[in-house]
Amino acid sequence: MKQRKKGFNGLTVIKILLYLFFGLFLLLPLFSVFLVSFTSQPVNLLGALTNPEILSSTIDKFKGITLDNYKAIFTNKGYFKGLMNSLLLALSVSVIIIFICVPIAYGIARTKMPFKRTIGALCTIPLIVPTFISSYAFIIMFGRAGWVTHIYQALGGEGLLINPYSMTGIILVQVFFFFPYALWPMVAAFKVSDITLEEASLNLGAKNWLTFVSVTFPLAIPGIISTALIIFSVSFSDFGTPIVLAPKDLNLLVVEAYREISGFFNWAGAAILTVIMILVAAFFFWLQHLFIKGKNYGSVSGKPKQQKLNDHKVVTRMLAIYSGIIVLIPMLAMGSIFLQSIATTWGKDPLPNGYTFKHYQTIFTTSFGNIQNSIVLAIGALILSVIIATFISYFVVRQNASKLDFMTSIPLVVPGIALGIALIQTFNTAPLQLTGTALILIIAYTIRRLPYMIRSTMGTMRAIKQDIEEAAINLGATPLTAALTVIGPLMLPGIAAGSILVFITVIKETSISILLAPAEWAPMSLAIFQNILRGEYYSAAAMSVILVILVLILQAVANRLSRKQL
Repeated sequence: MKQRKKGFNGLTVIKILLYLFFGLFLLLPLFSVFLVSFTSQPVNLLGALTNPEILSSTIDKFKGITLDNYKAIFTNKGYFKGLMNSLLLALSVSVIIIFICVPIAYGIARTKMPFKRTIGALCTIPLIVPTFISSYAFIIMFGRAGWVTHIYQALGGEGLLINPYSMTGIILVQVFFFFPYALWPMVAAFKVSDITLEEASLNLGAKNWLTFVSVTFPLAIPGIISTALIIFSVSFSDFGTPIVLAPKDLNLLVVEAYREISGFFNWAGAAILTVIMILVAAFFFWLQHLFIKGKNYGSVSGKPKQQKLNDHKVVTRMLAIYSGIIVLIPMLAMGSIFLQSIATTWGKDPLPNGYTFKHYQTIFTTSFGNIQNSIVLAIGALILSVIIATFISYFVVRQNASKLDFMTSIPLVVPGIALGIALIQTFNTAPLQLTGTALILIIAYTIRRLPYMIRSTMGTMRAIKQDIEEAAINLGATPLTAALTVIGPLMLPGIAAGSILVFITVIKETSISILLAPAEWAPMSLAIFQNILRGEYYSAAAMSVILVILVLILQAVANRLSRKQL
């Protein structure tokens, strides 16, 4: 039996195919865009392997290798400002979110705060909303004709309360729609801290506020720092908010990269900005790992303990009011989108002049194809993700395939705009001219969201004992047959939970869709974005509501499956 496992079999073929898939659609594009940052011209490595003329041309391009593009980061004012502004944006968002989330996390984890479950449920809503939709919502609220602006001016204010088309506007959108990324890890950090240390502090005479500052908060620092670095990476690589709100004079790295490739076809500029985005994102993921690895804040032991929740009425009520205000902003934003979607006209008054559902009728008659495209593309990416993630989980758990494990983690540090540019550069010419097809879009979605599926299937795979599989092999089944007929069905709970998560994230994907989707395969996210650019705000709002409702339904299904799995 052991000899049979080591031989060349169906599983070996599948492993080779997986390496080829990641090599062709992930490593090669990233390596190619890295080369372009030196050559300043597109490099067709695939064509060079099959066509002598392309090979000769590629060699000539390599002769012109230069570091000028890297020097341009510091000499080109637009690039350097873009980098500095992007770092400032991500740093500001991270710091503000940490300060905002600490009271809410403490209230949910360690107090008898009123409406705790309701607030907790509302805190998950911002994660469901695509950032370009939340940006559009802020325009409806704080723009020149926004209802908040009307109220502000009616109270005696002049101009805009907040200019959404500014760094401040971008920061606020990201803060109020990214804070759940930090909130729930911080809730977990507060929940696992050792209550006996706090009791000891109180027994020694310290007051509640001093115990929180000197004991409770320091024990949560690892979770807080870790989530701050995650928020930094999410904010830095976010494309939806800046592309809608960033004015022309505000340089941001993701916007600059998009403009270089879509507006000017400046391969050199797009390549160097792509490399910089990947390096910055990778550095902060590495920093997060290094920080947690090098510290020991362990306080959880095997001793049973009952956590006493703070029931001080003033404290809990103040925390409830504060938390309610924070979650109210995203709710008002989504309410504004809904009002826009049913308004006949809206702009001169705080509320619409009339109400109608004709915008939804228009969507289902003229843009129903976009809805179908989103579903078809998401299903295609889902099927590919299930197949790849299932086998990768098997190889990693059963055969300790560390290289495959490493390759599947690379998409976590590659911003969507960077991956899109890399794929365009690699597959826009023969022999694999895939740019402008649905296939490259499905592949890009799959690579971008595959880590989510693998996280679900890997945990399920580890729970399956190997003797079940060995019994099937002893009865004459090949390793591949045993994996498909025995292991596969047992992994269905993990596959189901991961599938919904992949489907949700693909449905609302922005950067990949805007860069790669052809007109005939434009998904909802691209159609909404194009409607906003064309000033078709009512149609954009109606489609945004449909998209969010679809994602909400899928999220509810995912939560139910996860509870059943637990």
